[in-house]
Amino acid sequence: MERDMESTEKKLRVRTLTKKDIEIKLAKKFEGRKISEKTAVDALFDSIRELLMTASPDLRIEIRDFGVFEVKTTKPKPKARNLKTGEFVFVPARKKMHFKPGKLLKEFLKKPLTD
Repeated sequence: MERDMESTEKKLRVRTLTKKDIEIKLAKKFEGRKISEKTAVDALFDSIRELLMTASPDLRIEIRDFGVFEVKTTKPKPKARNLKTGEFVFVPARKKMHFKPGKLLKEFLKKPLTD
């Protein structure tokens, strides 16, 4: 029972950003200037990257009808094995990124390939 409460609390602490947060970040970068399409696309990906890098420790960026980017922390692994030497090594905790596609993308990816 305590474990369920702890995992629920842990899930509630993850900060979720939305499309609106990305719009605000882009608006601050350009402040009314006219820009080219290439600049806009570069700025969009730069903004998403910068927001993902602010994760402390976990973060979600949810873009409706597209998907969710998540930054999660991994657990340390005290007994990982180096396959070449066979010795045990300690692997510290780190961050990893995960992308979960939205409903439209998921449906598209499930379709069988036709030749």
